Amino acid sequence: MDPHKRTVTIEVMASDETVLGGGRFETTIEGYAAMREYVDRWPDRVWAIEGCAGIGKHIAARLLGDEEQIVDVPPKLSARARVFSTGQGRKTDATDAHSVALVGTRMAGLHPVVDDQQLAVLRTLVDRRRSLGEDHSRMISQLHQLLLLLIPGGAKKFLSAAQAKVLLAGVRPRDAAGKARRRVAAELIADLERVYRRSKAADKELEALVRATGTSLMDLRGIGPSGAARLLVEVGDITRFPNKAHFGSWTGTAPIDASSGDQVRHRLSRGGNRQINRVLHIMATVQLRNATIGRAYYDRRKNDGKTSMEAMRALKRRLSDVVYRTMLNDAIKGVGAAGTGPGGQPGTTTDSSAADSNPDIDASEKSLPGPADTQPRTTNAAAG
Repeated sequence: MDPHKRTVTIEVMASDETVLGGGRFETTIEGYAAMREYVDRWPDRVWAIEGCAGIGKHIAARLLGDEEQIVDVPPKLSARARVFSTGQGRKTDATDAHSVALVGTRMAGLHPVVDDQQLAVLRTLVDRRRSLGEDHSRMISQLHQLLLLLIPGGAKKFLSAAQAKVLLAGVRPRDAAGKARRRVAAELIADLERVYRRSKAADKELEALVRATGTSLMDLRGIGPSGAARLLVEVGDITRFPNKAHFGSWTGTAPIDASSGDQVRHRLSRGGNRQINRVLHIMATVQLRNATIGRAYYDRRKNDGKTSMEAMRALKRRLSDVVYRTMLNDAIKGVGAAGTGPGGQPGTTTDSSAADSNPDIDASEKSLPGPADTQPRTTNAAAG
């Protein structure tokens, strides 16, 4: 399926890549019912939908409600399949649906989409909390601009609504422009106070929900309710990552090998999940402000000749391993009765890198992981 807001285009493909059908349907109640009626002739089906975390989320949620089996196709994979299958980059809804079907049929290990109400609630609330934070940053920036015009030298960098209110109380402009600025500044301060209250309530609600999941992420220094919730909703099933190196690549903390000849060097990865990378950056910043193991590791890297930025990247890479082991241990405790091994997946051994609490390799210097084992997690015998 190539999803859009008001329409979706589907292609039905068999396991031998024979195209069996397809069509374009509206996302209205009538259009959705017509699509379901059309695909009923293929009862043994798996939906491969592009961008289930983005534009495809709304239609994936409806199909999950009808107990359909769905796998998420990353847009990058479908774009590559389109270029390889057509020989050029032209795209239409039909060609997009065909490329998504090809990926769904050929690729093993695509991420299955599950109807987890607890994670859905967490995602909604953590997105709202992020929005409140963005509103706070925007309002503070506007307030600083106004105060710089109202007060010589402006206000200090870290300014709360209460402090801004005290500063504004001592300002009595006489000109019309100054009066307008003071009035707008007062409105911004009132808006900031409302954002503070909503953020505090959101943090309290998120903390209760995160603790209800049984995760131990908030026991790590530098991860609060918002960071833990973001990790839970973005990662989903931690066992989908074969090892900590793959997880580090996904978080964007694994340096990319840029060696040439005798020169061995690594460069910063700008890929990966940037929201999770931000969580790890905040975690690293908090650890650097205190006498923690993370601070000691950072100082050791500096003493080894690393620059401040390089030591920070190394710390984030190490913290990625810590988060991975924590989430994997939580998963082991949660699914231990299901018969999985100590590494979180069937057959994983205690000496695997995933379960190793003291890695033998310096994770900060490890480049991108090698090819993953192709172990299908979802049956893709027929995709619709």
